[in-house]
Amino acid sequence: MKTHGHESQNQGEGNREAARHYNEQAEQHAKSGKSKQAARDAEPRDEQEREEMRQAEKEGRSHAKGKRDTQS
Repeated sequence: MKTHGHESQNQGEGNREAARHYNEQAEQHAKSGKSKQAARDAEPRDEQEREEMRQAEKEGRSHAKGKRDTQS
């Protein structure tokens, strides 16, 4: 199988190539200054949306391994 112009080799768990790519992209994003704006854009627009987000997080956490109920 070819991806991005070179042979793809299944590396299984601990895929170093994918980790390197992710780390490069994450660093590039952090250095771009877009992280703070993205965080602001993700904030709830009003109290109703804030409550919906709290409920969604609570629901998601209820399905997580090692359930923990944290107050925000």
